Amino acid sequence: MKAAAFRAFGGPEVMEVVEIATPTPAPGQLRVRVRAAGAQAYDCAVREGWTPPGQTLSFPQVVGNDFAGIVDAVGDGVTGFAVGDEVLGWALLSCYAEYLVVPAEQAVAKPAAMSWEAAGAFSASAQTAHTALQALHVGRGDTVLVHAAAGGVGTVAVQLAKEWGATVIGTASPRNHDYLRSLGAVPVAYGPGLVDRVRELAPGGVSAALDAVGGGAALDASVALVENRERIGTLVDFDRVEELGVQAIFSQRSAERLAELTALYDEKKLRIEISKSFPLDQAADAHREVETGHVRGKVVLTIG
Repeated sequence: MKAAAFRAFGGPEVMEVVEIATPTPAPGQLRVRVRAAGAQAYDCAVREGWTPPGQTLSFPQVVGNDFAGIVDAVGDGVTGFAVGDEVLGWALLSCYAEYLVVPAEQAVAKPAAMSWEAAGAFSASAQTAHTALQALHVGRGDTVLVHAAAGGVGTVAVQLAKEWGATVIGTASPRNHDYLRSLGAVPVAYGPGLVDRVRELAPGGVSAALDAVGGGAALDASVALVENRERIGTLVDFDRVEELGVQAIFSQRSAERLAELTALYDEKKLRIEISKSFPLDQAADAHREVETGHVRGKVVLTIG
């Protein structure tokens, strides 16, 4: 089968299409004919030389953690899935490929109304946003500040927080302010003066904050605005967690969490924005787009 992989660490240009063996499902696994796979900063970090905890990299190394496709074969002992089912889910370092195998508990049914592109880019951002808002105990009556609110995680976090009864203020560049309004957030420009601008928008105070951008400024603003630092979370700046007394948040993925999120999509309470899509042989361009740092929503690879 064809896959997008790299044979040496480096910039986007090291990504290439390679021929590797088509996998066979073991007991408890599904084989999926991939139709779309999300591209994200995690993939780029692996390509540049970062090894995720507990993983061993080897060349050619495939990347990609989120997929959508059609069940092609079912391993022994699998129940609840059949050949031909449309699914989405997550599979570490294997999704930029025509086929993948995945434990059945890492896949759920794809909503019929969800496009392949949205389905391929859904799992990581949606589950990370859901994990973060739960960890920060976001609920009715809260005012939540979401940094990088127009990005993949931010887009979902805004919508979930609104669904759970919170008021949301989201940082973004001015070109994304109308987009944030369409999601139900109050937009605010990032940069110098952010704390004062947020205070003007939230005279009653900010009860929780989520840093999905990193770089230091987001956490600095958050600790100036949120009284209870246990209700400040970062997905990026983990080296400052102990110093500031804030939460380091890591996505906790499960089929139950993903099914809850796809149900919200089915109910039209959640939408996924696809910034750009690329075919498999343009994985390098997909990584270049991700690395601009200005993606609205998600970047996705389409396969087959």
